[in-house]
Amino acid sequence: MLLIRFCFCIQIILVASLAMPMPHALAQVDKGDQPGLIPDAADEELSPEFARQMVSYRTSEAPGTIIVHTSERFLYVIQPNGRAIRYGIGVGRDGFQWQGLLRITRKQEWPDWIPPHEMIERQPYLPRFMAGGPGNPLGARALYLGNTVYRIHGTNAPQTIGTAVSSGCFRLINPDVIDLYDRIPVGTKVIVRQQPEL
Repeated sequence: MLLIRFCFCIQIILVASLAMPMPHALAQVDKGDQPGLIPDAADEELSPEFARQMVSYRTSEAPGTIIVHTSERFLYVIQPNGRAIRYGIGVGRDGFQWQGLLRITRKQEWPDWIPPHEMIERQPYLPRFMAGGPGNPLGARALYLGNTVYRIHGTNAPQTIGTAVSSGCFRLINPDVIDLYDRIPVGTKVIVRQQPEL
C-alpha cells in the first residue's frame, strides 16, 4: 500500500511540473544558434531580396573592401566602376549590434565553434565545444574580424538571413560564405555601419 501511495505521489509531482512554466533560461532558446541542425539544400534558397547579386554602389572605398550595413541586412564587397557584390546577411539582435573598422585577421574552413563565456552565461544549454561540420552554427566558413569575438560566417540556420538574431556576428548562407571566403584575403578592410551613407 505504501508503494502505491509513493508511485501516486510521484505521478502527481510529474504532472504538476509539466504544468509549471519553464525556467527563464530554458524558455528563451536563441533560434539563431541551433547546434546540430543540418540545413536542407532547399532551406538555402533565399528570397530574391537577399540573394547574392551585383548592384550599383557609390563609395570612395577601394575595390575589395567589405562594407556591412546592419540596418539593411546586407554585406557588400566593393568592385571597380561603382559596383558591388551584395550578400543578404543575418546580424546582431538588439543590444548586440556594433559599428567600426576592422580587418580580416584569419580565415577558416568548417570552423570549430567554442561559444564565448558571455554567450554561455546567457544560454547555458549551449555546448562548450562543437567540431566543424554541417550541423555547426558557424557553417562552412568563417572570416575572423580583428582580435574580437566577431566573425563573418556561414550558418546552419539559413532562415535567419535578413533577421537580427546573432550575438554580433554576421551570417550568410553557406554557398554565399564560401563565395565570399574565396574572394577575400586576410587583411581585407571591413567597415561595419548601422546606417548607410547618404
